[in-house]
Amino acid sequence: MKSIFGPVNSRRFGSSLGIDLSPALKQCNFDCLYCELAPSATTDKQANVVEVATIINELREHLNDKIDVITITANGEPTLYPYLDELIDALNKIKNSTQTLILTNSATLVDEKVFNSLLKLDQVKLSLDAVTDNVFKRIDRPHVGIKIEEIVKKAIEFSHIYKGKLFIEILFVHGLNDTKEEIEKLNEVLLKMDVTRVDLGTIDRPPAYPVVGLSYKELHDASLLFDASLPIHIASRVHAEPNNRAYDDEEILNTLDKRPQTIEDINLLFDEESKKRFQKLLSESKIVTKKVGNLEFFILHANEQRKRAK
Repeated sequence: MKSIFGPVNSRRFGSSLGIDLSPALKQCNFDCLYCELAPSATTDKQANVVEVATIINELREHLNDKIDVITITANGEPTLYPYLDELIDALNKIKNSTQTLILTNSATLVDEKVFNSLLKLDQVKLSLDAVTDNVFKRIDRPHVGIKIEEIVKKAIEFSHIYKGKLFIEILFVHGLNDTKEEIEKLNEVLLKMDVTRVDLGTIDRPPAYPVVGLSYKELHDASLLFDASLPIHIASRVHAEPNNRAYDDEEILNTLDKRPQTIEDINLLFDEESKKRFQKLLSESKIVTKKVGNLEFFILHANEQRKRAK
């Protein structure tokens, strides 16, 4: 399984070339209710590890000046990768003008080595779905020993030291972290932070557990509960711009393995020949559809079977 995927058009970060630091299986210190990956036991370390040299060699084949950002992510939590600091140093040597970004659930900020490694990146996106213990445990289902008050303390500290662009993402789940009380607590924490943007989102991909997201109106109403001084942004698909690049069969399957896509996403991502290859894979049932609310997603048949088996 390759570690590099994309490029994909990120709704928020531009043309993104992804690095999956756990391509073979889910390895995460959270088991979030809304995760697009199948449920799995939490862990505090990676058992299956890809070498830095392998990642860098793959990246060199795909990196070009049309890529806005190299996005470090994982089937799980990327900061569990044991060679993260070494990888970031290697990326900084070859990235040229391309930005580096990591998508993390924030839990390992309590680790001084991880904290310092993230300071070397151009952009960091920290997830912060809840700040009260009860709601945090219900929505993010953390590994034993992880405490939200410690995460919040380190996230605030990080925000005042970090020199790059810092994004906070709050993903709302209906009936859990969308209450007025929890939003007030989140607001109090955000007012103590120095951030570039706060992205408010909700479930828009097939979740691991039977939970639902907020409507746009509910998301908008929630945004109004935050202080007007905060750089609040409602994450949305509508403003995505076309990518229309050529993908072979393996790249199409690899992209859908990393992230389910709607037909709108497909039309933005693939050129005409790639769309034909996509339709052929669909007709061969290598790709299947999954409905979430009013949206239909395309995912790998193997992923759908794995979810059903859980």
